[in-house]
Amino acid sequence: MKTNLARALAATLLGTMCAVPALAQEAQGNWLVRARAVRLEPANKSDAIGALAVPENAITIDKKTIPELDITYFFTPNIATELVLTVPQKQHVTIEQSALGGPVDIGTFKHLPPTLTLQYHFLPEGTFRPYVGAGLNYTRISSTNLTVPTVGRLDLDHNSFGLAVGAGFDIKVAKNVFLNFDVKKVQIRTDVSLNGTKLSTVKVDPLLIGVGIGYRF
Repeated sequence: MKTNLARALAATLLGTMCAVPALAQEAQGNWLVRARAVRLEPANKSDAIGALAVPENAITIDKKTIPELDITYFFTPNIATELVLTVPQKQHVTIEQSALGGPVDIGTFKHLPPTLTLQYHFLPEGTFRPYVGAGLNYTRISSTNLTVPTVGRLDLDHNSFGLAVGAGFDIKVAKNVFLNFDVKKVQIRTDVSLNGTKLSTVKVDPLLIGVGIGYRF
C-alpha cells in the first residue's frame, strides 16, 4: 500500500514538474510583436559594365535607417517563426565611377522586403534570451526611376528571392515587455537592364542591424 502511494506521489510530482514549463509558456503567451529601428548597410556588389566604363562594384545604393515590425509565434518554448515587415523603402542609386566621371546620382527605386525565418531561442524563458534564425526573403522592387545621362533609362528586375540568416537577443525589462537587439544578413539581388538588354547584376545583400521593443501576449 505504501509502495503504491509512494509511486502515485512520485508520478504526480513528476507530472507537475513537466507541466510547469508548459504553463509558464501559456501564461506568457505564444505571440511576440516587436517594433524596431533598423540600420540598412548594403554590400553594394555589382558586375562591371564595359560599354559604359563602369568598373566592378561601382553601382551603389545609400545606407539608411528604416522602421520595421516583426511578428513572432512560438510553436514551443524554444522554436518560433518570425515574419519581418516594413513599408516600401526608397533608395538612391549612384554610379561611383564611369565614362561620365563620378559619382553620378542616377535616380531612385523602392523595395518591399518581407522576410520569414525559423528561430531557435536558447535558455529557459527569463530575463535574457539569445536566438538564431534562418529563412527566406522576398523583395518586391517598384517605382524604378533610373536614368544615365546620354545613355538612357535603366530598369531593374521586379522580384528578388534569397536567403536570410540572423541572430539576436531579448532582454526582459517589464512584465511581457522586452528590449531587443537583432542582426540579419539578407540576399537581395537584381539585374540592371537597358532597353531589355542586361547590363549588370547588383547584389545589395544588406546587413540589417536593429534595436527595438517587444511585447509578448
